[in-house]
Parts: sequence; structure tokens; C-alpha cells
Amino acid sequence: MKVQVNNKEMEINVSSTVAQLANMLELPSAGVAIAVNNQMLPRTGWNLSMLQENDNIVVIKAACGG
Repeated sequence: MKVQVNNKEMEINVSSTVAQLANMLELPSAGVAIAVNNQMLPRTGWNLSMLQENDNIVVIKAACGG
């Protein structure tokens, strides 16, 4: 199925969770936030949050510096 990740179309497996997407994107274990359809998801809910066709996902990575 197709979803949008940071405004780029991406093909993922049907019945994928947010945690599986994070793993597929090789995201670090800390310093990352994910929103699905403009709703922030706590990391503790990533395994329970199923993605749907045409979901809009925003991945935000913390950056160091000033």
C-alpha cells in the first residue's frame, strides 16, 4: 500500500505498524518523533498503531547545534 512519508510517496506492506515503518526507515532509537495524519504518536504506541492506505506520516529527527 502507499503512504506519504515527509511528502514522498512510499510503498509499504499492508498491515504495517508505525514501529515497522520506523525500522524500515532505519530511524535511531532516540531523538525521533512521528506524526500520522497530523497526530503525534508516543513511541510506546508505535507497535499498536496500524498504518492505512494514503496515510500522511511526518518523521521529525532531533538535531544538535545552535
